[in-house]
Amino acid sequence: MKRSLALIVTLASGMVLSASAQTPAAAPAGPAKVAVIAFQVAVAQTNEGQRNFADLQKKFEPRRAQLKTLSDQLDEMTKQLQAQGDKLAPAEQQSRAAAIETKKKQLDRDAEDAQNDFQQAMQEVYTSLASKVYDVMQSYAEQQGFTVVLDVSLQQQPVLYAAPATNITKAIIDAYNVKSGVPAPPAQPAGVDAPKPAPHAAH
Repeated sequence: MKRSLALIVTLASGMVLSASAQTPAAAPAGPAKVAVIAFQVAVAQTNEGQRNFADLQKKFEPRRAQLKTLSDQLDEMTKQLQAQGDKLAPAEQQSRAAAIETKKKQLDRDAEDAQNDFQQAMQEVYTSLASKVYDVMQSYAEQQGFTVVLDVSLQQQPVLYAAPATNITKAIIDAYNVKSGVPAPPAQPAGVDAPKPAPHAAH
């Protein structure tokens, strides 16, 4: 559950954009007007995105706490066996070692299940929101006369340079916040960073 949001968001983002690109609108005549957007960032940094991702983290907090408890128990059992091993009968040593192995397997299994569930839930949250942000981006691009919008947050997108004036990421975040009506989340306490994707934008 501690894997970065960047990986999960990257996986979901590709699906949304690919699906959206399957039905391109007819390009208007005249010279192309190109814009770029860090789409993953736009989705995650909308007020709704920050709220939804924070809610998801809270939802999985009890499972994270359970995993930590199991991990602490495993560490304590291991330390006790190491400290007392030479004083225990062989049968007791074997019994404790078996209990540690069983606990380790349980921890690994529970951690994997929690990670899979978290990734699935994160993907569902992201995909649902991304489709709505895409609609706002499409309307904005049409209103501003852009004929092409490139996503610079995708690794496979070969954008080597983009002038800052062509980046519409913040404009889309602001436009979506207005449309959604979701208020900005409260400021994070000092030393706490909100989870954000790490796009590979061109410089």
